[in-house]
Amino acid sequence: MRRRDREIKEFDEIVKIIKNCDSLVLGLNDEGYPYLVPLNFGMDIEDGQLYLYFHCAKEGKKLDLIQKDNRATFEMDHAHQLVLNDEKMSCTMEYESVTGKGFIEIVSEDKKIKGLKILMKHYHVSEFPFSLKPVKNTTVFRLKVIELKGKRRKVSVK
Repeated sequence: MRRRDREIKEFDEIVKIIKNCDSLVLGLNDEGYPYLVPLNFGMDIEDGQLYLYFHCAKEGKKLDLIQKDNRATFEMDHAHQLVLNDEKMSCTMEYESVTGKGFIEIVSEDKKIKGLKILMKHYHVSEFPFSLKPVKNTTVFRLKVIELKGKRRKVSVK
């Protein structure tokens, strides 16, 4: 990271940013080009290991790419605020962001409901009574995060 002054190294601080993000962009490998897809997600920490949970249909390009290569990257951000400086005739943007990479695992049928509850919990619905009927047509997958970086740009007001 070039701007070390903006880097966030504390795991708990990065987790706080993740909790405030409402979507992320997942990057998959597509024959030498990145395939980017915005997704809703949920977060879980198991024995210190961060997992990001997602869902999709039982078929499609995303799943085809995951089956070929389960390596993935992601990016999420929030707290955007344009900061204008009339005196210096300049502007900048405040933000908080998290990037990372890892390996995607398809969640087994017996753990699908748990994964969907993790997704719902991220959106502050801890016990949403969703119908089990569409679950059979849903794939739940998770990203085991192996690298994680946080970054923050806050402008001090003078």
